[in-house]
Amino acid sequence: MNWDTGIENFRNYLKLERGLSMNTIKSYEFDLSQFKNFIIENNINESPQKCSSSTVKRYLYKNFSNKKSRSQARSISALKSFFNYLLFEGEINSSPLNDIESPKIENKLPEVLTEDEIKRLISSVNLDSEFGQRNKTIIEVLYGTGIRVSELTDLKLSNIFFDENILKITGKGNKERFVPLGKIASIEIKKYLNDRDKLKINSKFSDILFLNRYGRQLTRSMIFKVINDSSKNANIDKKISPHTLRHSYATHLLKNGADLRTIQLILGHESITTTEIYTHLDTYHLDEVLKKFHPRK
Repeated sequence: MNWDTGIENFRNYLKLERGLSMNTIKSYEFDLSQFKNFIIENNINESPQKCSSSTVKRYLYKNFSNKKSRSQARSISALKSFFNYLLFEGEINSSPLNDIESPKIENKLPEVLTEDEIKRLISSVNLDSEFGQRNKTIIEVLYGTGIRVSELTDLKLSNIFFDENILKITGKGNKERFVPLGKIASIEIKKYLNDRDKLKINSKFSDILFLNRYGRQLTRSMIFKVINDSSKNANIDKKISPHTLRHSYATHLLKNGADLRTIQLILGHESITTTEIYTHLDTYHLDEVLKKFHPRK
């Protein structure tokens, strides 16, 4: 088995048996392609079955010694997954990464907007522009439901239940969940539908909610641009993305009394450990309030 065949087989395994999203699979492929290129460029005569621990260590030292621990950890994780797959398939007897540990990653708290900044972000959208209502609705839905940007671009009209105030979302690994749809987000979607109906819609995307001027599905990069432009217009001095609205949604829910288990279900986190990051965000917020307002702090 050569590297191309091994990576292709691994890709099919991730897609068909693990049910991972295409974004996750592409991330694995990128890291494995980097390693394959290192093998080729350095004339290392090792197939996936014969790959040695010393080769992996050389690769990591050369490519990641001056990079952040998060980049190192991601690459090591991809390589470990690949060789564990070969181990599972009986192609190898032991993994060359058995004695390689991932670096400890410092938990970096995600950026969060205040409720005032959220209002400024939404108010900054020019409703007189051609796609103003669509862009405002995008922000309202991201903040009002906490869904991921990929879930937003894939959101179907047939999965919006206005009477029940519920969205049916297909998340990571094609897992479905139901997410509450707030009153304000619901109103904005209905307003946007009036504009959407005026588009010449490509039949392939007739059930997709958010469309571009050509009646096609919006890309992730377009959503990023909408958020970035609105952030600049609102003079928000923070580096934000669509995911910032998801973090803000969860943090504001927690601050206002929602329990972690409910937030976990809404966000679609497989483990509640992932959701627990928002307890740290809330503690940070309380500490900032204490520093600002308490005379002895």
